[in-house]
Amino acid sequence: MPDVRLASPQGKWILLTTILGSSMALLDSTVVNVALPRIGRDLGASLASLQWTVNAYMVTLAGLILLGGSLGDRYGRRKIFVVGVVWFAAASLLCGLALNPAMLIASRALQGVGGALLTPGSLALIQASFHPDDRSSAVGLWSGFGGIGAAVGPFLGGWLVSGPGWRWVFLLNVPLALLCVPVALRHVPESAQGGRHGRFDVLGAVLGALALALLTYALIEARTGSVAVALSAAAGLVAAVAFVHVERHRPDPMLPPDIFASRQFTAVNLVTVCVYAAFGGFFFLVALQLQVVAGYSPLAAGTALLPTTVLMLLFSARSGALADRTGPRLPLTAGPLLCAAAMLLMLRVGPHAAYLTDVLPALLVMGAGMVTLVAPLTATVLASVDTARAGLASGINNAAARAAGLVAVAALPLLTGMGPQAYRVPTAFDAAFRRAMPICAGVLVLASVTAFALVRRPVPGCLRPECRTHGSVTAPPLEGERSAD
Repeated sequence: MPDVRLASPQGKWILLTTILGSSMALLDSTVVNVALPRIGRDLGASLASLQWTVNAYMVTLAGLILLGGSLGDRYGRRKIFVVGVVWFAAASLLCGLALNPAMLIASRALQGVGGALLTPGSLALIQASFHPDDRSSAVGLWSGFGGIGAAVGPFLGGWLVSGPGWRWVFLLNVPLALLCVPVALRHVPESAQGGRHGRFDVLGAVLGALALALLTYALIEARTGSVAVALSAAAGLVAAVAFVHVERHRPDPMLPPDIFASRQFTAVNLVTVCVYAAFGGFFFLVALQLQVVAGYSPLAAGTALLPTTVLMLLFSARSGALADRTGPRLPLTAGPLLCAAAMLLMLRVGPHAAYLTDVLPALLVMGAGMVTLVAPLTATVLASVDTARAGLASGINNAAARAAGLVAVAALPLLTGMGPQAYRVPTAFDAAFRRAMPICAGVLVLASVTAFALVRRPVPGCLRPECRTHGSVTAPPLEGERSAD
């Protein structure tokens, strides 16, 4: 049984290193969007290259995050966490030194591999190290400080881009890693999951990531109408079918199909896909709209986005408590509708948009919608499976959200007619943005209808989330494995 107490010096060191590690990934997921216009200008990148700057990271992270958690269970959670931090920092250094878009995109894909190792590892270390009486408090502090990191991310990214330059968005991870790794090696105890282990589902992970990459390429490059696009789309579909086949027939699949026998679990993941597809497209495009069309500086654009994550940070725990009393159906129906209204309000944001009257109202409504739905979403995922599968269910839900976001970033420019240089032409980008927001709103309405029709109140006494405070806009918070203590 783990016996580290939260108030002890070792407990504080463990909390510090896990917060530092997870903050690297959280910051990176929120600051890069703000830097995109400056990256495009400095590297001479097309819109497709900017899409890949976001999606190369998401492809490897979404495809490998379940495998990353399994590696920690098998070989040691501290070891895999440290490997992830070092890997992430090395890839960040390559991003910061990128000489052209191709080098940046490749480095971002490597970053995603590191993120898949450290993201589940940071929470697993807390749950494996702290005494059961202190575990919930430790997880609460970890998720709370992570939420602060997510809230600060856009502001920090804007400040770095406006000041030292966009390369420091990535280079900042290097000193964080230099602080995190020695603390982890000195103060964090090693742990691994006992019992018999099956074989790793490496083939499943590779097929899943490959399917995402090929289909994303086909969507991003579809406007060219080339043979390569058609072949990529076909190969992506083949990889997706092969992934399903492998998962159905392996003795130890990464994504066991029988978990979807729960209608509630399936329904809430459908809601997740719709919600985070809309969020992914929204936060990719709004950072560009504020700078390219409204004329905001990177710092002003990053600061403008703060209200959404601050509201989540302040009120997500209360929202979760309210949903415990009312059941998840109402918040999962109302939350997406609020977010849809916010995206329609964003149609007011055009050239020379005033922050207080045009931008802030939309972001406040967006924050209210996210507060309403994200905590109940996580709770419903956990309540729909057995306790022993809590970590797996949360990992699947997290990966589904990230995959939905990357597909949206790939598809929206195609659906709205953005050309390769649209982000350099304010009128062209504004016209496409005005077509994109109703599409995102429509997807959120679909999420609301799905929740109303399919989500039901969980059974009494079901599993509850440990991460009650959060601020991430890219995916729901991860929950770890639970065990009887």
